[in-house]
Amino acid sequence: MNTQLEKAIIIKNEPWTPEYYLLEFSAPGISQKAAPGQFVHVKIPDRRDILLRRPFSIFKAESGTLSILYKSVGRGTRHMAKLHAGQAVNLLGPLGKGFPIPDTNKKTLLVAGGYGMAALYLTAARAQTPGLLFAGGAGKKDILCAQDFTALGWDVRLATEDGSCGTHGLVTNILDAWQARNGKSSEPELFACGPMGMLKAVAQRAKEWNCTAWISLDHYMACGMGACLACVQKINRDGEERLACTCKEGPVFEAREIIWEES
Repeated sequence: MNTQLEKAIIIKNEPWTPEYYLLEFSAPGISQKAAPGQFVHVKIPDRRDILLRRPFSIFKAESGTLSILYKSVGRGTRHMAKLHAGQAVNLLGPLGKGFPIPDTNKKTLLVAGGYGMAALYLTAARAQTPGLLFAGGAGKKDILCAQDFTALGWDVRLATEDGSCGTHGLVTNILDAWQARNGKSSEPELFACGPMGMLKAVAQRAKEWNCTAWISLDHYMACGMGACLACVQKINRDGEERLACTCKEGPVFEAREIIWEES
């Protein structure tokens, strides 16, 4: 088992946008084992009233360092925003089943919503050949790290619901436009992370296009180890319907395995 506890030292904790923060650690043990799509469980230091760890997708893992992107929205993350360089934080990771390495015989399409972009970065960084990233959000402030994918040589296409960045509309609109132009000549492989509605829409397209899609589900996780059963997802694997712990058997599932709730 690659999971370990590590006393990580904060290198920097700085605003990425007015709402999002980049937190970078020195964590040589976890960073060298991290795979695309995995996550870490962070123990919020110096707060006895915050007992449960917080799960965060691994953004970057290289040269002994590990970084995450997070949004300051609740008590735990608001306290995280006050952490400073040199401070020690207890990390558990890497956790979960992540993304596979993209198939070199297929066109790789990454589909991200909001800070789902962070969870897809390592897939882009470790792919043998750059593909396309389709990223969307409510507005420009939700497009977080497009320049990092561009630096890797990826073709980045953006959409925002308010039209403040890229195409005006949903990320699935620009994905559909690409498929209409290129689908018959290119068998794509999809990798997606973002809001549940977006993920369900991507899974539906993969079914219609008869292609493989890897979906990273965002469920509430308490223990991160498959013990508390707070993050179960109904799946159909090998013809058998059952509940799977997202934190242990996921967060990444092949789209055809997921049994979606009716909306």
